[in-house]
Amino acid sequence: MAKHSLITWLFGLFILYSISNGSSAAAGVASYNVIKYGAKPDGKTDATASFLQTWAAACGSIQAATIYVPKGRYLIKTATFRGPCKNKIDFKIDGTLVAPLDYTAVGNSGYWILFIQVNGLSVIGGKLDAKASGFWACRQSGKNCPAGARSITFNWINDGLFDGIMSLNSQIMHITINSCNNIIVRNVVVIASYLSPNTDGIHVQGSTSVSITNCNIRTGDDCISIGPNTRNLWMEKIRCGPGHGISIGSLGRDYIEDGVENVTLANSIFTGSDNGLRIKTWGRPSTSFVRNVNFRNIIMKNVENPIIIDQNYCPDKLGCPNQVIMKI
Repeated sequence: MAKHSLITWLFGLFILYSISNGSSAAAGVASYNVIKYGAKPDGKTDATASFLQTWAAACGSIQAATIYVPKGRYLIKTATFRGPCKNKIDFKIDGTLVAPLDYTAVGNSGYWILFIQVNGLSVIGGKLDAKASGFWACRQSGKNCPAGARSITFNWINDGLFDGIMSLNSQIMHITINSCNNIIVRNVVVIASYLSPNTDGIHVQGSTSVSITNCNIRTGDDCISIGPNTRNLWMEKIRCGPGHGISIGSLGRDYIEDGVENVTLANSIFTGSDNGLRIKTWGRPSTSFVRNVNFRNIIMKNVENPIIIDQNYCPDKLGCPNQVIMKI
């Protein structure tokens, strides 16, 4: 066999092998399709194992990898997508991920979908439907209910892009960014009933250099909540309401606690929300702080408390001194 023919034959064999294993390689990027790993887009068949197998293959790729979720509905139970990975991963979703209708299936885990310790992660597009109406009803009835699950959590992610995600009906917080650095969040839509408890749209905590832009958030709690040890947070073109506004805190619950600084919110609109711009701190001694906060070009329509600073946040009314609230 001629040398040229041998090379061509070997290359063709490599492509055939890649396709048979659910992956393809082009232009230095390895592509992995969840359907080729057994996921069925019928919304009924448990696709969790198939998604995790796809992730394991992509995470182990020495090339930059793309995981692709085609159109359809995919039933996903609690899933952890863990790094570190060998290269960057783009998780592209054209379909809808749906949680089990039985809220106890994920409600005791604290999270539904978790990405952890992955550098260079992009999650692009797709819908996440946590189907939490039964969970909310349980919470409101006073029954013994699970603690609840955040819909999608990003822990210890560096250089991440989260673009075009739609989160529906989360049990508690929709999107959580914790202990992350250099994160871009854009074009996100969050929708939950205004009566749904603790369903913060986006929660940022322990993170540095996070940008949140062009997001539409309608929920039952804070549109965006900002927790301790958050620095260099930029928010722009946020549409909030209904909801509890954009809140820094609560801070100072613990004596040893880091603070929040260098926060900007610009060019945003609040409509029909309980609060607009909010800072809430516990009335206790603490090392926590709030510094260098800039709110500019904000429009508020039918907002009950446009600006509220609560220096004695005390939701259970236990062990707190006299409350000091300043409303403007």
